[in-house]
Amino acid sequence: MSKEFKILFLGDIVGRPGREIVKEFLENDKKAKSCDFVIANAENASHGFGLTLKNHDEFLQWGINCLTSGNHIWDKKDVFSYIDESSALIRPYNYPEAQGVGYRIFENGVIVINMLGRTFMPPIDCPFRALKEVVEKLKSTCEFENMISFVDFHAEATAEKICFAKYAASLGIKAVVGTHTHVQTSDEKIIDGKCAYLTDAGFCGSSEGVIGMDYQNSLKRLLSAIPARFDVDESNYSQINACIISFDKKTGIAKKIERINFISEVKK
Repeated sequence: MSKEFKILFLGDIVGRPGREIVKEFLENDKKAKSCDFVIANAENASHGFGLTLKNHDEFLQWGINCLTSGNHIWDKKDVFSYIDESSALIRPYNYPEAQGVGYRIFENGVIVINMLGRTFMPPIDCPFRALKEVVEKLKSTCEFENMISFVDFHAEATAEKICFAKYAASLGIKAVVGTHTHVQTSDEKIIDGKCAYLTDAGFCGSSEGVIGMDYQNSLKRLLSAIPARFDVDESNYSQINACIISFDKKTGIAKKIERINFISEVKK
């Protein structure tokens, strides 16, 4: 029996191109199929903004165990009709008052927590204080020290992510992976010999646009400074940005983190 427990984390899934390549990846990739637990950030999964119930249910059918999110999770109104009933979806814990939950404890001993950064982001409660609150709550209700605890830190600023991860490691968190920028970083490491870290996992979706969005639409918005809704890019190539983290089953300590980054031609 293996002494390792592997978690696959998929960076922000963007629109239909992201959903399609994620489905293909989960069905056919050997590394993906070898993982024990799958987490995906799904806040941009439906038309690039928010998450519909239909797409939520598809992800669970494909074998994704937990869906994390961020500031765009509220962009589809029907999320309010199902977020309280979902067994997989979590929203950032540090929203002051919101439906849904900010963390979940799964039957296999995995804890997944979602937090939102504050630098260059909408006003929100402090993620550092919020994380300490969650950890203290978990320590009083479960065997937190020996469990696998994973945080999706949805944030913009690199410095905030690095500082948050170091603080999380000091509290006993076993993995912190950043999302939101849609650009994968190459700074994967194990902090203090126990907590896996990656500043940003990147995104899953069309690789030819601008972080998954249409180039011409993005250019027009930047040239004119006039607010306009972004459109999801539809190109002939899509990418998978993800990471696989290996944990010690007995202690929950992170032993290895491996980035996944590849582009595939879209099947017509």
